Amino acid sequence: MTERATYATVYVGAQLAPDESALDLEWADDAGDRTDDHEFEVSTDDAREPYLEIQAFDVAEYGHEVLVNGEPLTGFDVPPNDGWQLWTDTVSGVDLRPGTNTLAVARDIDTDDAFAVGTVRVHWKEPVDGFRAKDPVDE
Repeated sequence: MTERATYATVYVGAQLAPDESALDLEWADDAGDRTDDHEFEVSTDDAREPYLEIQAFDVAEYGHEVLVNGEPLTGFDVPPNDGWQLWTDTVSGVDLRPGTNTLAVARDIDTDDAFAVGTVRVHWKEPVDGFRAKDPVDE
């Protein structure tokens, strides 16, 4: 069966921080310890090999969670890094479902870490029925 890769882009635009450690970022909404749920659409009931890319700024601690459909991904989701980073993480421990899904980020409240999240892109493969590649043409 032929597959195609596809994705959904989710703009989070939020900083997660305790009040005393808030960052001075004009572009990021203050989310406190957890962002709102952000919706994205999955176009198949057979999403395969999902992963996400997350833009994060000034993460100082391990332990923060990415939640898909209200459930945390397994393992650590956003590693520490000064300044901007683009981190890739497999979507494991949860399933993407056809139609509307949600994504949120939760801060580890046992730390005083303050960080921000820009854009998250969720990727998956899906089967394509009836697709047949064209035969190469010799010229």
